[in-house]
Order: sequence, then C-alpha cells, then structure tokens
Amino acid sequence: MSQPEVAMLILQEGNQRWPLDKDRLTIGRSPECDIILPDRVVSRRHACIDRRDGEYFIMDDDSKNGTFVNGQPVTEPRRLIDGDEIQVALRFRLTFVDAGATAPLSLDQPAESPTVEAEAIRPGLHLDDTRRTVSVAGVALDPPLSVAQYRLLHALVRAQGAVVSREEIVHAVWPEAHGEGVSEQAIDALVRRLRERLAELDSEHQYIVTVRGHGFRFENPE
Repeated sequence: MSQPEVAMLILQEGNQRWPLDKDRLTIGRSPECDIILPDRVVSRRHACIDRRDGEYFIMDDDSKNGTFVNGQPVTEPRRLIDGDEIQVALRFRLTFVDAGATAPLSLDQPAESPTVEAEAIRPGLHLDDTRRTVSVAGVALDPPLSVAQYRLLHALVRAQGAVVSREEIVHAVWPEAHGEGVSEQAIDALVRRLRERLAELDSEHQYIVTVRGHGFRFENPE
C-alpha cells in the first residue's frame, strides 16, 4: 500500500479517517463541517485545521468545551506533528498522521505500548477519553461526570501521582478563564463533588489526595 500523499486524522474508535486535503478543514457538530462529530458536547463550529506551506495548524473556534492536543488546551494556533493526539471536548480522540508518515497500528487492535492514561490509572480506575467515561473494575459511572469534573480528573490522572497545583487545575478545567474569576472555593467545591462521584464506584479508596499548600494528586489503590 502506498504512503498517503496528504496528512490525515484518524478517529481512535471506529478507525474512521479524514484526509487533510484542503487548506482549511472545519471540525464540529454542524453538518456543514468537513469533519462532523455528532455529539452535544461538541460545538457546531468547534475547531479548524489550516495547511500552511505543507504544515498543519489546529485552532479552537471559541468552542464551549475546548480543543486539546496531547492533553494541553489549544489557546492559539498550534502546529501538529506526526502522532499528535487531538481531543475534541474530551469526547473524541483523533490521531494526526503527517503526509508520508507510516500510519499507526490498526486502531481496532490494542497497541503494544499502553497509553499515558492506561499507565497512570492501573489497576483500579479507568478513563475512556473517547466516551468521556470513568469506570472501576469494569463498572462505569452513571450518569457520567460533568465536563469540568472530567477535566479535573483527567488532569490529575495524567500527572501520574505528581501534585497538580490549583493554578494548573484552573488552566485545565477553565482554559477560557485564564485564571480570572475562579476562586479557591470553586476549586474546592469541584474537588469535593468529584470525590463524591468517585465514591459511588468505590467508597473504600480516596482517589484524590489533598496536599496542603500545594494542590492535589491522584492516587490509585495498590
């Protein structure tokens, strides 16, 4: 099979592919978008990818629930490199494959190396970023977490046991706020509610540990 002549995006569930064969492709819920992701957490015009001199840049289109690359919120045009993971509203995960690059292993098969999230959360709690679900021992949390709760948990899990500061939490959960108008009480309330939700799945373990004067960290059972 010949190498692709243009870059592409690959949906990490269902193995759907979109060639990036235009100077601008739009991503969103609207049927008018080039890449349609039909979910209510996705804005009608959520993000776009521009092609400039053979390079590709992703931009968030003032979406409600954000666009992320490798877990970092997109707040300005960001150049994509081969293998980057794009998360749309923390609901859909897409892999960027550059022109001429070898595509990743079939996404219908498990990869040999676990993802960052899989390494960080074994053996107990599991995150599925595609569905934005949380499960313990195969039991999914129902109803699912709110966007803010999931963003907080996602940031803590990705830190792999390191302390996440309050400033980092604001950046991860409220990227559009830029630290303005987010009080310590709001953060504490969000942490408290997330703990309550996780206790619905496992009341025996405290997954979120407060490190006084520093922030919070994620702790999975041994």
